[in-house]
Formats: sequence, C-alpha cells, structure tokens
Amino acid sequence: MRQSVLLLSLFCLIHSSSAFVCSKSPKNNAEVLQIHLVPHTHDDVGWLKTVDQYYYGSNNSIQNAGVQYILDSLIPELEANPLRRFIYVEMAFFKRWWDQQTPAMQARVKGLVQRGQLEFINGGWCMNDEAGTHYNAIIDQMTLGLQFIEETFGSQARPRVAWHIDPFGHSAAQASLFAQMSFEGFFFARIHYADMEKRVKEQRMEMIWRGSHSLGDASDIFTGVLYKGYGPPSTFCFDILCNDPPMKDDPRLFDFNVKERVELFINKSCEQASHYKSGHIMLTMGGDFNYQNAHTWFKNMDKLIAYVNHDGRVNAFYSTPTKYLDAIKNMKVEVKTDDFFPLADCPHCYWSGFFTSRPALKSYARKSNNVLQVCKQLEVLGKLGESDPNSQRLKEAMGLVNHHDAITGTERQHVAFDYAKRLSMGAADCKMVISTALKNIVSRERGTEFQYGFCDYLNISACPITETSTTFSVIVYNPIARFVDFYIRVPVSSNTFEVFDPKGKPVPSTIQKVSKETVFVRGDLGKAGYELTFPAKNLPPLGVAVFFVNKTVSNSVYPQKNQEEMTKENLMKSQNDYTISNEHLQLTFDIESGRLSKIDNLVSKISLPVDQAFFWYNASVGNDVSFQASGAYIFRPNSSTAFNVSANNQAKVSFLKSDILQQVHQVFSPWMSQTIRLYANKPYAEFEYTVGPIELAPNPYIGKEIISRFDTNLKTNGVFYTDANGREMQLRKRNHRPTWEYKNTEPVAGNYYPINSRAYIKDASGLQLTVMTDHSVGGSSIKDGSLEMMIHRRLLHDDARGVGQPLDEPGRDGHGLIVRGKFLVLLEPAKSSAKFHRTVGEEELLRPSLAFSTVSGQSFSISGLTRSLPRNVHLLTLERFGKSVLLRLEHQFAVDEDEELSKNVTVKLKGLFKDLKILEVTELNLSANLVKSQLGHIKGDWIRSMRENRILLREDDFEVMLKPMEIKTFKIDIQ
Repeated sequence: MRQSVLLLSLFCLIHSSSAFVCSKSPKNNAEVLQIHLVPHTHDDVGWLKTVDQYYYGSNNSIQNAGVQYILDSLIPELEANPLRRFIYVEMAFFKRWWDQQTPAMQARVKGLVQRGQLEFINGGWCMNDEAGTHYNAIIDQMTLGLQFIEETFGSQARPRVAWHIDPFGHSAAQASLFAQMSFEGFFFARIHYADMEKRVKEQRMEMIWRGSHSLGDASDIFTGVLYKGYGPPSTFCFDILCNDPPMKDDPRLFDFNVKERVELFINKSCEQASHYKSGHIMLTMGGDFNYQNAHTWFKNMDKLIAYVNHDGRVNAFYSTPTKYLDAIKNMKVEVKTDDFFPLADCPHCYWSGFFTSRPALKSYARKSNNVLQVCKQLEVLGKLGESDPNSQRLKEAMGLVNHHDAITGTERQHVAFDYAKRLSMGAADCKMVISTALKNIVSRERGTEFQYGFCDYLNISACPITETSTTFSVIVYNPIARFVDFYIRVPVSSNTFEVFDPKGKPVPSTIQKVSKETVFVRGDLGKAGYELTFPAKNLPPLGVAVFFVNKTVSNSVYPQKNQEEMTKENLMKSQNDYTISNEHLQLTFDIESGRLSKIDNLVSKISLPVDQAFFWYNASVGNDVSFQASGAYIFRPNSSTAFNVSANNQAKVSFLKSDILQQVHQVFSPWMSQTIRLYANKPYAEFEYTVGPIELAPNPYIGKEIISRFDTNLKTNGVFYTDANGREMQLRKRNHRPTWEYKNTEPVAGNYYPINSRAYIKDASGLQLTVMTDHSVGGSSIKDGSLEMMIHRRLLHDDARGVGQPLDEPGRDGHGLIVRGKFLVLLEPAKSSAKFHRTVGEEELLRPSLAFSTVSGQSFSISGLTRSLPRNVHLLTLERFGKSVLLRLEHQFAVDEDEELSKNVTVKLKGLFKDLKILEVTELNLSANLVKSQLGHIKGDWIRSMRENRILLREDDFEVMLKPMEIKTFKIDIQ
C-alpha cells in the first residue's frame, strides 16, 4: 500500500519538460510508440553444463543456472499481477518440471496458460540449430515438444510464433518448415553484422521470408530480426545475475533515480523504434537462465511501466511475441528468398567452424536418427503394446542433441559425452523395440522365432556375433517404402564364407583382409581378420529379409571371379594409370601420386578430370589484424593456403577387384587414409575417409582444420550449390551476398556454408559433380571447379564465444579423436542428376537396419507394404500417435529438378499397408498439432467433414496428391 502511494505521489515529480518527443511512425501518426515488454528466459538444454546440471542448478562453479528455480519462482509472480506475462520455450525442461509438480500446482499453471499470462513460444523439445540439423530430425523434435503442449494444455496453448533467438545463422528450410507447422511469425537475433547494419539503417528489420522456391507462398512466414540480441536494453537487466541499477523510487533516499531511468529508457526505446516501421517495438526482458528469482524482475518492471507510461511519450506494457506479431503482421514488408549463412559478428569472426566441430557427434546424431525412424516404424508394424519397449527415450535424446549447442559441437567436452550417452541409452531401448517387433512380424508370418543381436561398430569391422560364428543369419529391415539394393559388410573369421538370399539361392560375395588402419581404429573392440561383402538385392519396402551365411572349406557355391589385389609397386611396373569400374563409373588413378585423376560416366559417356586429396588449414591464434582465433564456433585460417597432409600429397595405394566390388585403399599419412569403392550397379563412388588423431603442426604449435578437396576443370564462375537441411538446394556465389554488399575480409571462412547432405558444382557444358555426405560438414568452392569439405578440426585455442575450452577432443584413448566418415560422389549430366542424388540421399539417410542371429538355415523375406511408393515419394514418418498412426509422405523432388520426377504425384493409401486396415484419415499440419481444416485455406481435392471439424481424404481410395517438395501429414485411424 505504501509503495502504491509513493508511485502516485511521484507522477508529477518525474514528468519531464524535456523537448524530446519520441518520433511517430509514418503509419501510426496519431499513436505514441507502443513498447512490448517480453519477459523471457533462454535456457540451453546443455552447453557449459549438462542438461541435468542446468535443470537442478548443480555445478554452479561453471555457470550459475538452475531451470527448476526459474519455473518455481515464476508461477507465484505471475499470479500476483494479472497484467504480467511470460514466455517459455524449451519443452525438454518444462516437461521435466511439470512431471515433478503436484496436481494443485499443475492446476495453477493451467490457469495461467488459459489466461494468457504464461505463453509457450516455439514449443519444440529444444531450440534447434539450423545448420547441422537434418529436416527429419527438426520435424521430430518440434513434434515431440508441441505434442506435449497439445496433450497437456489443449489447442488454446498452441504456439503461434517461432523463436530462434540464439542459433548461429538461419536456414531457408527452417523458415519453410515453420510455415508448414502453422507458425505465423519467426523471430531471431543473430545475423551477419553487415546485413544487420544495412537493415537497421533502412528500417528493414522485418520481412516475409519465403523459405522454399518449390512451395512458393505456402512457405511464407513473417520474420523479424531483434534489435540487439535477445537481452534487455543496456542497463535495464533486473535479474539477480545482473549488476544494473534497480528502480529506486523512494524520494527520501539519496540515490532516487526514477526520472533519469525513465528518460534513459524512453531514449533507448525511441532509438530502437527509429529502425522499425510499425510504431511498435519488442523489448526482450530476459536472458540466459534469467528469472531464478522472478520477483526482482517483475517488481522493477512494474515500476518501470508505471513511471514510463505516466510520462506519456510512449506506452509500455507486458506483452509476448504473439501479441507483437498481431499488432504488426499486416504492414507491408519485403520478401526474402535466400538465407542468413554464414553468421559473422566482426570482419574476421565467421561462425562457420561449427559446421564441422565435433564431427563424431554429428555422425552419431545422423546414425541415431536412422535408428529412431526404424524404431518408430517397427513399433507400428510390429504392433507393440504399452507394456512393450518403446522409442521415447531415443526421441528425447534426439530432441536434445539437435539443440544449437549440441549438434553444433559448441558445448564443453563433458556435455558432448553426456549427449552421446543419452543417444546410446535411447538406442539400447530401440534395439529392444526392433527385436520385439521383428519377433512379432516373423512369428506372425512364418511361425518362427529368432533371438536377435546387434552390432554397433560395423563401420570399423567389429561384430562379436559374426566374428565368432561359423553360421549366422543377417536380418535386414528396409525402412524405405520401395525395393532397395544394399551392400552389406560384416567382419568374419576367415576368407571362406558363402551367402544365401531370402529364397535360398547363393549370393555373390567377396572377402578381403581388414585394413591396418581399421585394426588400429577399432582397438580391442574386434578381432576379425576379414570382411565379407555381399549385395542384398530387392529388399522389400518396409520389410524384412533374412540372409544365411555359412563357413565352408572354400567358397564353392558361388566362386569369386576376377578377384585380384595389387599394390602400387606392382602397378608401377605397368607404367600406366590404373582404373576401377562398375556399370556406371570408371575411376582413373595416377600411379605416381596414388590419387584420383579422372571420373568417367560410362552410361552418359561423359568424362571429367578430378583430383581428390586431403589438405589442412593453419588455425589462427590471432594476429595484428585481429585477436580472433579459430575455435568451436569460429573458423579462421591464418592464411588462404591449404597445406598437403603428406609430401606432395602422395598416397600409398593398394587395389582390389572382384565381381561385386572394386576399391582403392590410399594411405596419405599415419593419420589420414581413405578407401574408394565402386559397388556393382551403384551410380556413385564411395569415398570412406579415416582421419585422426590429427598431428599438430610444430613451430609454432597450432591447430589444424582438415579438408577433403575435389579439383576439376569445370568453369563454375564462382557458383556452387549446397543443400538446406537436406531439402532444397541453395545457390552460392563466392564473395557475394544477394541482399547486401559483402566485404572479403576472410576469403575462406566467409565463403563456407553448412552442407547437410550434398553439394555440387556444374558448368555451362552440362556436367555436374555432386558430393554427398553421411553427416553435416562445412564446405565451399574456394576456387572455380573445386569443392572442399571440412571433415575434422583439432584446435588449441578458445575463440572467446563463451564455451571457454579449445576444441581438442581426446578420443577413446586420450590421444585425439579419430573420425571415419564418407562421401558419395556422382558425375552426371546436370539435367538428370537430381534423380540420382535424391534417391541415393534417401537411401543414405535411411539405411537398412541389421540384426544378427546364430539360428541357421532360415532365409525368407516379408514386406510391410502391398506395393512400393513412387520413386519421387518418400515415407518420412510412420509412428504411433496415441491410439492412431502418424504418417508423413514427402515429394522429395523440387520444382524443375527433373522432367518427370518433379511432377505432381498421387498415392493411394487404401490397402497400402499389408497388416494395417485404414478406417479414417485426417490431414494435420506438419507438426501434427493442428487439424488442417482449422487453417482456413485448404485447397485441392479435399472434402470437409463437419464432424469434429476434421478434413478427411476421400473414402474410396484415400488418395493423396503431392506437389514438389510438399510434405503431408496424416493421422490414420486403423482397425
């Protein structure tokens, strides 16, 4: 009561007679500036501390942060004043807190949500990165968080605004996905400093972002750039973590400061308003892990609002991004079609290092996504019940690892270990799901039961089941909705094994010795001396195929023909270059250097000189121009020169030829080797590299950033193409940005972009060289006709962006991290290349799942579908959705990518699934938290059902029509 009397008594005291008047907006001349105060906290689900440590507030010697206290403190403060508002973002934290609350507290929270005082924004499991994330994982983690909100608080709480205030650059695919998830607005804070300067100067801070060329205005989303990060105006942070002055409003005190604080606040607000068009501005009143004591924030903001509004020049009030969006969304703004990569916050500070940082974690995340999709599909097809194992733990682990300080590689080492541990535990649950589902499927179809085992280290030729058994079965599940041919490689104890397909017929195979490099990498994880490779052809769509493998005295059932091994020394005698080939490609190698020199496409009859080798950049430690060093976030080489990994980049080579596999093994240095493979009937060459522990450069002792580079004679004029989160391709031009003037201060790092699945170069002659990657990397075309991918980084200095640790991963033995990854390389005419890289990319993303059994003599196949989907349709999601099934179908070609496959396509759902009878199909938005009919702009061959306001597919065939790049999401009720 005393405080309110003091507030009233001071209104006249603080009223300023200053001539300063806040500028009116041209669109709202009759109104004062409207200031939306948005109380918020930004809570990383892991960064300097693990997600558990952040939640509980432990390990505070690293960072004082405890999310449970934020939410505990917040609720009574919101209840104390109905005008107060707060937004919350990360459902990984909120659900954990929610599950610990009493029913009484849960009821109080629901009341705040219903009254609009507590509003969920974004609503994903995390605030995901936009560079290293695949769109499949983005959709999954957003669906996970949004479903929790929908099930717990109802449709009234559905977030309408996407909020990516901390990710390090922004992707066109992310904008498109948010639009398809029914978000109406998208706000973020970090863009290139030069882009920001131009936008601030020209009042271009808000725009319509059209994220997809193929989807057009269906991918439009209103987008705004925050003024100066996501913190409050300078000196107006009222958190216990801050040192700014509070509102001291007792005139009896010597340090009474209301008048000066009001004047400063209005000045800062009006300065910000001068760079926006609408007459409204949004002030983010919060920051990292703020509001552990919410009282300090709200008490001071209450006073600030009261005194500022009495002044009369502006109007300040508690608000949310949604309310701000509603106030401005109808104003006329520009349309943007490119993206916001790479980020830079100074001329020598390009955030393009995190595109590659922690490559092993990036690779593990991609493989874990593969496991998760298989797991979710088999929960449905295996008809698992509530008491059976489930995929929830891996869903949540994948949700965490896609966070913008997780898959980016910008977390501390112990946090990276924590993410990997969670993925491993989730995968262990999914192995039980897969095993249980396979038993159900096989038992239902064949009346047979298997005991299944799994091998996590097949990429380094380690698998106890196959290494120690003379007879075993390989059970293959194909998660793609089409027949697929796949090559299986397993370690075995000798060079005499035979393979039989699901019909009991012999399968051609080849057996070779495990390389010395693989023996070193795997250490004590395996002991096999040989590796068996065989083709698994015509794997049934969403189906199981069993192959039987048996040890013999000799490989008499299907003897190898033309198998030979040659070393460089043998080949030098011939004085000729050496080639390996299959039905599609021929690769020529220079015998003197041991490197690739040419690729021929034997089908299209085109040829391209290609020199592929490995190089490294010196990692800057700072210099006279800038103190900026290379680190987890920043890529800054100390020159544009890339150095050879060995003398003249020569490699020791050995060659292997067989009927199904031809390969070249190259050793460039003790820490850099590569195997290049051509599999029979495959249109690509596989480049599997092994790098590490990276040898540090002596004199001076500095870090190295390793690249694989493909040099050609293509005349590319500075143009190259990279994908956006695995979806549409983005045109890049060296030393150029489409909407602002680029200054070439960092010739290499400033031209690096995230490559999630593929990049390519092409020229006017119509040749296109495509390089596909099995996990996210950074890459560029630094010179014409060249493509380079950064594959590993070992750095000795921190880049001063907060993590406080050099990026020097210890690896398994503490001597440095070893990374094994691969590229798939295609040479095609540009006009027909998409049909290869789209379908090859799908097969790489969703590789068949392998299980093993010592049960012998049983070979068979079972399909989960009655027919294959068309080649241009990808089954993106099949998972349990309450008592229904969630299905997403995707047209995986962009507009004009292919003459035939870019056309609209129709899929009949009726009778598609072999053991699932569809009763009803309801179309949802992409994130599955809104029935499509509620959007109000449904078009096409759809019919409305008044019952429950649903939109159903036509009941005769349940037909789905897909346009290029379109994803459609359905809730399917099944019998």
